[in-house]
Amino acid sequence: MTKLDELVDVIGNQHVYVQTHNFPDPDAIASAFGLQRLLEIKGISSTICYKGNIDRRNLISMIEKLNIEVKCVDDISELCAEDKVILIDSQKGNGNTYDIIGDEIACIDHHPTFCKIDYKFMDVRPEVGACASIIAQYFYENNIPLDKTIATALMYGIKIDTADMTRGVSKLDLEVFQNLYFAADMSLISLFSSNELQLKDLQAYSTAIESIEVDGQICFANTGSNCPDGLIATISDFIMSLENIDFSVVYSYNNGGIKMSVRSSKHSGLNAGEIVMKALDEIGTGGGHFNMAGGFVPYNEALDIEDLVNIFKNRFVELVKV
Repeated sequence: MTKLDELVDVIGNQHVYVQTHNFPDPDAIASAFGLQRLLEIKGISSTICYKGNIDRRNLISMIEKLNIEVKCVDDISELCAEDKVILIDSQKGNGNTYDIIGDEIACIDHHPTFCKIDYKFMDVRPEVGACASIIAQYFYENNIPLDKTIATALMYGIKIDTADMTRGVSKLDLEVFQNLYFAADMSLISLFSSNELQLKDLQAYSTAIESIEVDGQICFANTGSNCPDGLIATISDFIMSLENIDFSVVYSYNNGGIKMSVRSSKHSGLNAGEIVMKALDEIGTGGGHFNMAGGFVPYNEALDIEDLVNIFKNRFVELVKV
């Protein structure tokens, strides 16, 4: 049996919810969209859902141009405990995955596992650069044709999550990227890429640049208040382009707490996912890949915001030095 056959066997329903991580990115939406098509071919309808907002112009453009239907979980009144849920590009128990009502029966992801969950079906491959590569493989190994719409979505998801094939790339990513290149609409991908930065984003860049603090090989930057998750990550990548910086922590004061994006350079040997998990132990949650991770620290009534920031900054500095 293929992985897709195994997944279909455990669903058992005519409908399932496909949930991405909070504030989804192109890889999460592309993977959910591809999986939705695969399930449809197997006679199973699905609803793609997420928690948070979709406010990045490139992702909005992708959703609109490819006619992808997605719903915020807050707008799904019919969701109940008996509904089956497939987590994609996310895992239960992670700080960036909202625990919705429903039975999480399956998980397809490419992030490391920090919280062991017994799913009925699990396909987690941390060595793969993009979840979209895993979904594309499902199409190929089941001899299911990829139409241009699905190919374009998956191609763009891989492009974004691997930073144009320069970060966390596996053999599978390379093989899938080559195949999708000739099947996707590259003019649309070019359009999505040109929409990655909005005029209002420049304020976040400006705030981050003005706040930069460097301690040895680590750089901190504050993007201000309520900066979208995708933009925090983009600015974190930008910070990594600075000379002699091997580790970046970019953060924003968001509703309920401090959201951060963490990066490490390939040559540094610094495991971003492991470091952020240790740095935020008991004060927040975090995790991710070797070179790309994220975290969240909820506000603490016993500490003011500056004290909270100083705590995690000091922890990051000590861990990076070690």
